[in-house]
Amino acid sequence: MGSGALAVALAATAASASGAPNGGGTGADSGRRGPDISARLSADKSTGQTSDGVPGQIVAPLTARQSARAAARTVTTTVTAQWTVAPGVTFSRFDRNDSIRGNVRGQLLTLDMATPGLGIDYTAARKVSKTQTVDRLTARGGGVAGINGDFFDIGDTGAALGIGSSRSRGLIQGPLSGWNAAFYVDAAGVAHIGGPSVSTTLKQKPTFTIAALNPPSVPRGGIAAYDDDWGRLDGSQVTDGQKRRVRQVVISGKKVVSNSPRLSNRTGVKGQVLIGRGKGAKKLGYLKVGSRAKLTSSIEGAPPVVITGNKPLLLGGIRQVIDDREMHPRTAIGIDKDTNKIFMLVVDGRQGFSRGMTMVELAQLMTEYGADDALNLDGGGSSTMMSRDAAGVMGVQNSPSDGPLRKVANGLVVTYDSALVAPVAPVPQPPPAPAS
Repeated sequence: MGSGALAVALAATAASASGAPNGGGTGADSGRRGPDISARLSADKSTGQTSDGVPGQIVAPLTARQSARAAARTVTTTVTAQWTVAPGVTFSRFDRNDSIRGNVRGQLLTLDMATPGLGIDYTAARKVSKTQTVDRLTARGGGVAGINGDFFDIGDTGAALGIGSSRSRGLIQGPLSGWNAAFYVDAAGVAHIGGPSVSTTLKQKPTFTIAALNPPSVPRGGIAAYDDDWGRLDGSQVTDGQKRRVRQVVISGKKVVSNSPRLSNRTGVKGQVLIGRGKGAKKLGYLKVGSRAKLTSSIEGAPPVVITGNKPLLLGGIRQVIDDREMHPRTAIGIDKDTNKIFMLVVDGRQGFSRGMTMVELAQLMTEYGADDALNLDGGGSSTMMSRDAAGVMGVQNSPSDGPLRKVANGLVVTYDSALVAPVAPVPQPPPAPAS
């Protein structure tokens, strides 16, 4: 996006459907501080459009007069600041004025991934059940910039809902299916948006379906696996307070070392743990103490970097969302396949100077930048962008709606390593002319 003003016509759509995955809401369990999220993982139920669950401002349907003048509705975008963060990384701040809906402020990082030494990676706290602010996550990843990532179990475990994989740690967590709309980077360094799955299998019981590795909740009737990436495990916390018809199996040294109908209470995971609910618990009852057990997990296609969101905004240039009514602060990531550029976008909201965006507006904005594919990440009070400023000083570049930075489950970090830039070979010089 160049500097100055850009006038674009917006189609005047006003659909009442949500841009989040289809399905009903989630119930609450009296034994938990947050909602029972097991249904999200087992049936892809709606979580709302942000982890915090704060209702978004609803845009009123266009009046008959506004609808008649829809072709004249414009959004004027003005770049108010722009600088180079690192080679191949440009930061832009912009203000958009909608002639009908009002003002929006946003921040964009444009990454030219053809730049030598430039990289992108997943970043998270040392344990899945721990959360950290985006400034700390960016510093942990050694980044020149960073944004928040996946939706997470904000009211209880703190764990992300979907897949997490980093270059240094490998696969950290992820479900077999359900919450796997992802941004990922393949082994060749090419970025994609799609739906990889995580396969967790017990070699000695290949018919056992293990729903997820290190999820915030064990699905009802299912089995989930936990390892030392999780942290201190509270069994009844990840079973949504259920204490009957549950079972916990501990695997260490490739053997079953315990099998109990009682769940651990804030115990550090040593080795691997399988927890089952209902039918899943019954299946785990067949594992005998002392028997061999080899538990493995892998991501489809083995991409080294994976992070998930709730829904693709664009796929192949085609908009995938229909909600043009509910506005929130937003975080999104997009890919231009032709230019090998990545767009990291944070839109401010819930503030007088910036109303936030609907899912449709977010998709349209990504289209304007040239994204072919784009993914909606967690928004609301989670939306945060860190970046070096024009003087090279790291700082928060957006205006988080909570004020202070929120602790989140994970994020994406932009890295630059000058050591990876091939030195330029010196140009051979002709020998000096002989003395006369």
